[in-house]
Amino acid sequence: MKVALDTNILVYAEGLNGAEKRDIALSTLRRLPQEETIVPVQVLGELFQVLVRKAGRTRSEARDALLSWRDAYPTVATSPEIMLAAADLATDHRFGLWDAVILTATSQAGCRLLLSEDLQDGFTWGGVTVTNPFAATSHPLLAALLA
Repeated sequence: MKVALDTNILVYAEGLNGAEKRDIALSTLRRLPQEETIVPVQVLGELFQVLVRKAGRTRSEARDALLSWRDAYPTVATSPEIMLAAADLATDHRFGLWDAVILTATSQAGCRLLLSEDLQDGFTWGGVTVTNPFAATSHPLLAALLA
């Protein structure tokens, strides 16, 4: 089962927002099948911004982190088709455009799950179910994947 990572998973894995979230993020990442886990390019851009603006890292340090995640997992680019479908998703479901880009790219990549703390847990669109790996109870699909 293919799975995609939202920005907050990588942000927490980078150590922002405390040790507890970092440990959960890293534990989850270690248990995912690396070859079946993707990172939308939009996530890498958001990660860069968070590391510079909120974590106070230099642009060089943020770039190194971005490259490290890009090397660790396959990426999916934002094509013109993804952008148009994301605009429709944002319009129809009142998502922010950049969240819609991530969800659309995830769907286009054939993923079944999008791990995210920010999007609506359990929301399903385009064959993708959003699940929060930090929730007290894991979504059944995530629990099965991590088992």
